[in-house]
Amino acid sequence: MRGVLLDLDGVVYVGDQPVPGAAGTVDWLAREGVPYRFLTNTTSRPRRAIVDKLTGMGIRADADMILTPAVAAVAWLRSHDIERPALFVPDATAAEFAELGPLPDGAEDGAGAVIVGDMGEGWAYATLNRALRLLMSDPAPPLVALGMTRYWRAEDGLRLDVGAFVRGLEYAAGRPAVVVGKPDPAFYATAVDALGLEAGQVVMVGDDIRTDVEGAQRAGLTGVLVRTGKFSASDLTGEVAPDAVLDSIADLPRWWAER
Repeated sequence: MRGVLLDLDGVVYVGDQPVPGAAGTVDWLAREGVPYRFLTNTTSRPRRAIVDKLTGMGIRADADMILTPAVAAVAWLRSHDIERPALFVPDATAAEFAELGPLPDGAEDGAGAVIVGDMGEGWAYATLNRALRLLMSDPAPPLVALGMTRYWRAEDGLRLDVGAFVRGLEYAAGRPAVVVGKPDPAFYATAVDALGLEAGQVVMVGDDIRTDVEGAQRAGLTGVLVRTGKFSASDLTGEVAPDAVLDSIADLPRWWAER
């Protein structure tokens, strides 16, 4: 192993609280010269806001070290010459798509693509109906999912994430989404390329047995599960077997030295 990808929520921090030892582990990676990136399915905030959050926790980072689904989605839209996307993302994240001339809020036709991220409590029946009407337009625009995470752990408990809403829209529209976040192999490949390494040389550290561990393994990476964030004891008895299980990110340096 030569490089590391770190999930954020549930691994480096839980909600607004840093995981004990996270800052020390990131410092260790930098000090030892281990290439690393933060790989997250977070769509509720842009990279600048994530950098500010990490900095406030004493964790050094810059925007280029953070790969988000929004960044990957913009690249995908550019590669397919698609503009005027309809955005179902928080306002702060919508700024990442400004150069593509997003469709005005409320419009129900003319979308080049329908982009769906985690809107949290911003989801409503009318909002889902608008997304469906756009998808059923002629010609039908692609449905682009900013990840397929099923749920995440907030301060008040588990909350639905974007995957649940995407599955509903897929079923209603009768076609699959283009996924540009975890667990899509292309998303992992982009992160591995950013490290300048091969997939077999990279470790993914996450708290989601499916999105982080299984997704990474299917992309050829080593999948390490931490017992923080959304971790559940049942994760260790299912069909997905992590390559290693750590109590938290604080144990990464010791595991790295002992492997």
